[in-house]
Amino acid sequence: MLADNDDYDGLTFEVIETEVTDGTPVVSRGVYLAPNLITTMSLLSGFFSILASTQGDFYKASLAIFLSAILDGADGRVARMLNAQSPFGEQYDSLADLLAFGIAPAILIYSFALVPLSRIGIACAFVFTACAAFRLARFNVQIGVVDKKYFVGLASPLAAILVTSAVMVALDHNQWLGIYDTHVMIACAIWVVVCGLLMVSNIKYYSFKEFDKKKVPFVALIIGVLVMGIVLYDIPVGILAIGIIYALSGIFSTLRAKLKH
Repeated sequence: MLADNDDYDGLTFEVIETEVTDGTPVVSRGVYLAPNLITTMSLLSGFFSILASTQGDFYKASLAIFLSAILDGADGRVARMLNAQSPFGEQYDSLADLLAFGIAPAILIYSFALVPLSRIGIACAFVFTACAAFRLARFNVQIGVVDKKYFVGLASPLAAILVTSAVMVALDHNQWLGIYDTHVMIACAIWVVVCGLLMVSNIKYYSFKEFDKKKVPFVALIIGVLVMGIVLYDIPVGILAIGIIYALSGIFSTLRAKLKH
């Protein structure tokens, strides 16, 4: 199709892709600005996190990953709100996610606690990165096939937050945990591998994609306020606790479903 297009000279910086409009394939040029700029900001945050981790500034690296997670949630919503979804945007978002939620957290926890473990530490960090890549590839090929209410496997931003919040908790409470304590290193090695394996598991997790469209009992709002209060008391510990509860919820619901059958 591109060979028949006389306007394509092979030199112009342009994205040419086929979109389906009213059931008819249409060749379009260019990209949607707003969602792709947000994705680029998420990519930049992940890149900054890697630089901060290699320089030993672990707290800044952690905050950058959290910022990437916020931006990652925003770009999809902006794309849907503006009806600016495209195949290019989906692929670009996945590549940005791999860096921000697959590579950056692995380098963070490796630089923070796994360096003394030598090759074992490298292997554990790489398992997380590889699992994130597998998770994103599987998600891309299953778009439109699986139920949008659920994630199959833990979503990569959530896995990254579990790893990142664990590092922040260790930083905040290093007076009794210790940064390079043997137990902390072993715990971090196991934790990063577990988070990676959860991403490639077949455990179903509620996606909350349709949660904002439905009414809930008023008590849910009160519970939400209480949870916010707990998180604000100690933000890293609160986020880690909520993340662990969410990770366990998928495992619990899967086991309960199997027992019923």
